[in-house]
Amino acid sequence: MTEKERMLSGKLYIAQDEELVRDSMRARRLTRQINGLSEEQGEEMQRLFRELLGKIGKDFWINPPFRVDYGSHIYIGDHFYANYDCIILDVARVEIGDHVFFGPRVCVYTAGHPIDAEVRDTQLEFGKEVKIGSHVWVGGNTVINPGVTIGDRVVIGSGSVVTKDIPSDVVAAGVPCRVIRKITEEDRKYWKEQEALYRQSVDRE
Repeated sequence: MTEKERMLSGKLYIAQDEELVRDSMRARRLTRQINGLSEEQGEEMQRLFRELLGKIGKDFWINPPFRVDYGSHIYIGDHFYANYDCIILDVARVEIGDHVFFGPRVCVYTAGHPIDAEVRDTQLEFGKEVKIGSHVWVGGNTVINPGVTIGDRVVIGSGSVVTKDIPSDVVAAGVPCRVIRKITEEDRKYWKEQEALYRQSVDRE
């Protein structure tokens, strides 16, 4: 089993491996090119993102700067938006659904290190997959830790540190992040009313 295979299977591995170093250098080259583009070069930016990432769907926008470990282990659905300073450490697979919004400085970490200092000093490390469902809004300065699954239609409050799974249809926030309340039919009615008022005001203009 190669070090890359060990890494992607969640086993202990050494990152200073020829194949992994090559993959990391590829990611650094592509992110450097992406982060150096101007706002007028959107098409080229999107082309480079498609080359960098394992998959990304239609109608996406990621505001540079953007950082990854490898990029090729990140799989994103349709209608994705990430604001400035997004970091995704993808030593394990990262799955993100459709209609997901990231505020500025959202960090997704799959990388972990042994608790024991002597073992950690050998440079052994490991990764745990992160999964984020569809229709999710993650507030700015949120950290999503290794092994976490976030359900569908979730709102994560800004500044949260997500250390455990979050179920669908809730508002969650805090350090550590916890469920604050369920998202209800009253929420839906209120925001549908606000949407209708907005559309009426636009139509009158």
